[in-house]
Amino acid sequence: MKFNSAFLRWSAPLVMGAALMAGNAHAQSDSTECIAPAKPGGGYDLTCRLAANGLQETGLIDKPMMVTYMPGGIGAVAYNHINGVRNDDPNLIVAASTGAAVNLALGKFGQYDASEVRWLGALGVDYGAIVVKADAPWQTLGDLMQDLKKRPNQIVFGAGGTVGSQDWMKAALTAKAAGVSPRKLRYVAFEGGGESLAALLGNHIEVFTGDLSELRPHLEGGKIRVLAALSEERVGGPYADIPTAAEQGYDVEWPIWRGYYMGPDVSDKAYNTWETRLEKLADNEQFAKLREARGLFPMARFGDDFDSYVKKQVAQFKQLAKEVGLTQ
Repeated sequence: MKFNSAFLRWSAPLVMGAALMAGNAHAQSDSTECIAPAKPGGGYDLTCRLAANGLQETGLIDKPMMVTYMPGGIGAVAYNHINGVRNDDPNLIVAASTGAAVNLALGKFGQYDASEVRWLGALGVDYGAIVVKADAPWQTLGDLMQDLKKRPNQIVFGAGGTVGSQDWMKAALTAKAAGVSPRKLRYVAFEGGGESLAALLGNHIEVFTGDLSELRPHLEGGKIRVLAALSEERVGGPYADIPTAAEQGYDVEWPIWRGYYMGPDVSDKAYNTWETRLEKLADNEQFAKLREARGLFPMARFGDDFDSYVKKQVAQFKQLAKEVGLTQ
């Protein structure tokens, strides 16, 4: 997902303040905090600020939420910190996403697995998409799947991530749905969605496995065709005419959720307080506008429902990783 310059300008002045205050955050028992497990300006920063700004603007917290940055290991440093140092902090939440679930499945968080924290909830989501050029020979996802069965090692996929990344996972799941081993895919990795889309338009790749939100500026340009949204059901607005993979007969979904977890030893009271807080936020019309402005679609999973959802997702990713030889 792309983040515009306005968002970066908005978050940058707060970076130093968050860094200076991080040391005494735990001591301020009446203050809330969100850890973004990355540098400022990316998806985890957006996720923390989605909660911080939403909760404050809707009056669900009395004091501004502090955002602290803890980059390292694509989320591993923060995950280990919560388990080893701040495992029972009742006022701390940590930003997470589908990417964290992928990394947990691949064993990139060291000794800890998905059961080591309390998964709290998700406030927004983006969805994967299968994209081709407007003049591509495939009019539907079914057309692409039939062709992929016949010549799996000749159709070139590409996206903004290496083998094992979220974007690669989308391509691998698409291949599996067609009855093709992901090992046979031709996949080219790029630095990001913009570079990948340029490669598609330049005929360097034939299929781009991107995200719906990053396609919005291109939907009316007539240069691309979105064969499928990897969502449970069709999303509205400018994406309303894009069919899901499921409605075309292929069980492929890729939600890129934006959510949070808490330490493993937080009390049920603290956990339930946060669950209620996020549920109220999700139902707020003012927050809905804030979420849409960040390029996200509605998602409201909280508490035990979200906890089981993440653990099931990690288990599915583990199985896929084994099938394609990424793990043993």
